[in-house]
Amino acid sequence: MTIEDKDFEQLRDYIYNVCGIYFQVAKKYFLESRLGRRMEATGIKTHAEYYQFLKSPRGSAELKFLMDEITTNETYFFRSPPQVLALVTKLLPEIVEIKTKMGFRKLRIWSAASSSGEEAYTLAMVLLEKRNTLLKDWIIEIVGTDINETVIAQAKEGVFNAYSVRNMPELYKRKYIKEEGSRFILAPEVKKMVTFNRLNLYEDAKMIFMKSFDLIFCANVLIYFDQAAKAKVVQHFYNNLQPYGYFFVGQSESLHGVNDKFKTVHFPGGFAYKK
Repeated sequence: MTIEDKDFEQLRDYIYNVCGIYFQVAKKYFLESRLGRRMEATGIKTHAEYYQFLKSPRGSAELKFLMDEITTNETYFFRSPPQVLALVTKLLPEIVEIKTKMGFRKLRIWSAASSSGEEAYTLAMVLLEKRNTLLKDWIIEIVGTDINETVIAQAKEGVFNAYSVRNMPELYKRKYIKEEGSRFILAPEVKKMVTFNRLNLYEDAKMIFMKSFDLIFCANVLIYFDQAAKAKVVQHFYNNLQPYGYFFVGQSESLHGVNDKFKTVHFPGGFAYKK
């Protein structure tokens, strides 16, 4: 069903106010198709009725299904090798040295918008390789969050397809993946290192509790927000990052014009942000 301009604006603004994702007019066709799926599933005939349904007492449950439809979850293991290399060779040793001097032997890492878990599990595998050397006797806590409940469930399951593991180095694949037909099953020691939870990055009341992270990864998410929403979300990341910590975005993203408190740190093939 073709969406009328007034219905598009009403639903677009509602979605924006809930999660910060903003649909330009050029993306009208995309939102129209995703709304169509949910209207068919709920038996609702018009966009105006669907909007009222979202705002009704039963709407909170439906909103989760709608979020699943409108969020994109294309990801895979070792998606950004330059970030992983910089983490292992430079940033991690630096953080470990600082925390050791402070008397803390705990590492906290947040994979924000973690999708089906490949990024968080990549970090877990990389850190597992350091458990007998740099991170000996350290507590490692990795948290993955996403607004999409379907991908959170997939992440917890720890079973992937060939596309997800196509970029994984053979060393890691041999040690941490068991192949069963078309299924690639993650080793239990990797799974137990990561906790996954649903989180709306635009929800202030929840974001203020995501405290004291040494490393925060939020790749290819800010592109879905307008300038005001980006500024709000990035400020939360700034507040929740340790003074010596690092914040990563996608390699095609930038905080230019979004937040001037972060400073850019360059490394071969990429960059990160520090306070």
